[in-house]
Amino acid sequence: MQDEPDEAEEEAWCESQRQYVLGYLGRENLKHGRVGEWPAWHVYPYVAVWAIESIEHPEWVGWWAISGDLPTDYISCGPDGTPRAAVRDFGLRWKEVAAAMAEGREHEEFTTGGPEHATTLAPLLRSRAKILLDWASDDSVWDAPEAPSKA
Repeated sequence: MQDEPDEAEEEAWCESQRQYVLGYLGRENLKHGRVGEWPAWHVYPYVAVWAIESIEHPEWVGWWAISGDLPTDYISCGPDGTPRAAVRDFGLRWKEVAAAMAEGREHEEFTTGGPEHATTLAPLLRSRAKILLDWASDDSVWDAPEAPSKA
């Protein structure tokens, strides 16, 4: 039986993930507004999903970022506008990327590592994609029905 996580450790982990995402977005040159002070959704210490404010529509989510024990990435906020939809969208994209990598191709929208690492990274990315898709489809993982998110 696993002990409940220490609240201070969880808060420190979330803050470190937020700082990592801020650095990542800077390296990616994404022009954005605020990043949520707390994850929009997370499973400590594995994954955190962050709401990223739109510059064009202040107070609304323009992108979602994901971080943790998986690749750090960001995507545009889709019409659903929920963290659950973002988790699904990351999973679908990573599944496509992993398939391309396994075939020795580069995905047109997303790269991770280099071609020399594709045989190692493809199964890892595929497994992370499956976990995200499983979480996205599991109602028990989500607290309550979600409304589109404001930043």
